[in-house]
Amino acid sequence: MALKSLDSFSKEEFKQFIDSFDAVLTDCDGVLWVGNDPFPGSAEVMNRFKELGKKTFFVTNNSTKTRSEFVQKCNNLGFKASVDEIVSTAYLAALYLNNSNFDRNKKVYIIGSKGISQELDLVGIKHCGVGPDVISSDVPTYLSTVNLESDIGAVIVGFDEHFSFPKMLKAATYLNDPEVHFVATNKDERFPHSSKIIIPGSGSIVNAISTCAERDPFIVGKPEAYLREAVIRGNGLNPKRTLMIGDRCNTDILLGTRCGFHTLLVLTGVTRLSEVSKWKSDGDELKSGWIPDIYANKLGDLLEKML
Repeated sequence: MALKSLDSFSKEEFKQFIDSFDAVLTDCDGVLWVGNDPFPGSAEVMNRFKELGKKTFFVTNNSTKTRSEFVQKCNNLGFKASVDEIVSTAYLAALYLNNSNFDRNKKVYIIGSKGISQELDLVGIKHCGVGPDVISSDVPTYLSTVNLESDIGAVIVGFDEHFSFPKMLKAATYLNDPEVHFVATNKDERFPHSSKIIIPGSGSIVNAISTCAERDPFIVGKPEAYLREAVIRGNGLNPKRTLMIGDRCNTDILLGTRCGFHTLLVLTGVTRLSEVSKWKSDGDELKSGWIPDIYANKLGDLLEKML
C-alpha cells in the first residue's frame, strides 16, 4: 500500500518509474476523457508512451461502443490507437460466448446498447432486445400480452439507457432456465460525469437483474479474471513490467493489484484521494488491493516530466 504522489518524484525517480514498465493499460472514461472532452495532456501522454516503445491498451468497461468505434473516438480526440489495442466489455462479452459452448441456433437477449449487438454480429451470434421496451398499461394487462422469445440461449447485461420493468421481467424469465448463460459486462456503480448529476452505471442494472433472477452473472470486465486472462495471455504481457492507470480503485486499481501490475490512480474520475487515504489509514484488508502505488491529479501531469 504505497500511495505515493507523483509530485514528490525527483527527476531520477520519475525516470526509474518510466523504465519499470514496458506496457501501459489505461481506463478511458474519467482518465483520458469525460464524455467527448479529453483531459488536458492525456492524449500527449499516451502518445508519448508509444514513442518510448511502450505497448498501450485502452481497457474500458464501457459497453456502448464497438472496438472500431472506440478507435474512431480515440483518433478524433488525438489518441493514436488501433483495434488490437482496444479491450472493451462489448467485445469481451461477444468473445466469451464465441469461445464457449453457446448454441448458435439460439439468440442472445441484450439489456444494453448497439455496441454489444454489433460485436455479436461480428462473431455471427443472433440477438434481440436492444432499444426501448416500455410498459404502457398496468402490470396485469401487460402480463396478459407480453411476448417472450422461445429460443434465448444467453442474457447479456450492460449499460442500457432504456432499462425498464419489461426488460427486467424478460431477462429474469429467460434466466429462470439454468442452461441460459448470464453474462454481465461489468459492475461499475456509476459513470464519471463533469456535473453533479449521478449517472447509474451498468452495475446498478446488473444488480437489479441478478436480484430478480436469483442468479449471479459471469462478469467479463474489470477487475474480473476473464479480462485479466484476455489481456495478459492474449498479448504476452509481463505483469511485473506493466502499468495500470485508472480513476476507480475498486475496478482499475484492483485489476492492477490482482495482476501484479504497477498502479497509477488519477483523480479526474470516480475515486477521491480522501477515500484512498481513509482506506489506507483504516488498514482494511478487504480494500488493501484498492490502494494504488502512485497517484496524480490528472494523467497530463506526467507530460512535463516525460519531455
